[in-house]
Amino acid sequence: MVDVSAKAVTRRVAEASCRVLLEESTVERLGDLPKGDAFAVARLAGIQAAKRTDSLIPLCHSLPLEQIEVEIEPVPGGVRIRSMIVLTAKTGAEMEALVACSTAALALYDMVKAVERGAVITDLRLESKRGGKTGSWSRGGDGSDRA
Repeated sequence: MVDVSAKAVTRRVAEASCRVLLEESTVERLGDLPKGDAFAVARLAGIQAAKRTDSLIPLCHSLPLEQIEVEIEPVPGGVRIRSMIVLTAKTGAEMEALVACSTAALALYDMVKAVERGAVITDLRLESKRGGKTGSWSRGGDGSDRA
């Protein structure tokens, strides 16, 4: 792991997102699938995964997560999953935000596979990060990066 012992403790926020491509008929059923409520299960899976990122990704630091949000919203062609992680620490939470989204998407896939085998998880990406030595970064609305 990288030595962060000399870094300052600062408030850090990381946001990530991904999409799950689904048929409209599947999106309409997400609250009532054979396995149950896909929104609730996926949201909880994302939160749980963020808390375990250091166990899943080699070389990630264990972090004192203070807030985890996972939101799932229907969009044309499927759903968009967003996560936000807040902490006060010596290193950022980008990996936690990405793990939250990816795991929520995998849980959602597991929930819908009985009714739609063709679901696609796509566009996993960091949207923004704030805090720390490098300051703020966010993805431009056109997909570009900006400081």
